[in-house]
Amino acid sequence: MAGIIRWLSRINDGVALLAGFGLMACVALILAEIAARRLGAPLGGTDEISGYVMAAVTSWGISYALTERAHVRIDLLRVRGGSGFRAALDCLAMLSLAGVALVTAWHGWAVLEKTLGTGARANTALETPLWIPQAIWWAGWSWFAISAVLLSIAALLLAIKGRFDGVEDIAGTETTA
Repeated sequence: MAGIIRWLSRINDGVALLAGFGLMACVALILAEIAARRLGAPLGGTDEISGYVMAAVTSWGISYALTERAHVRIDLLRVRGGSGFRAALDCLAMLSLAGVALVTAWHGWAVLEKTLGTGARANTALETPLWIPQAIWWAGWSWFAISAVLLSIAALLLAIKGRFDGVEDIAGTETTA
């Protein structure tokens, strides 16, 4: 299982880099739009494209946050319990994230499937085929669901074996009192 966790972490590191490059490209596009407006020839569509980029970066970036244990958690009770109690709460938190990710990916597919069936396009000057940004967004949520399920399984297996320190390493918070 440790190999899968390392593999997952390496992939999510790459995803984070790609997301960062996507954000930098978006910034460059916005700066070009600002310069073009000053010259009297706006590019147009910058707000639409940057919205798509933000949705994509968010849906893909949450997997990176997951493997880096960067998701926000209120751990008022967690820090007061023993290692077994903390491991149980960490498993519950990971299972909750996996559940939310699975439900979102499931419903996201329904939206994407409808768009594919109707051939819907954005009601903008770019007339973007909506399946493109929706597919990227849905793939990010699906990857998050896969990541969360794998980490949940790993955390549960470690908890069952009594390896609470291992649960903390993959599903705990960065700071423990």
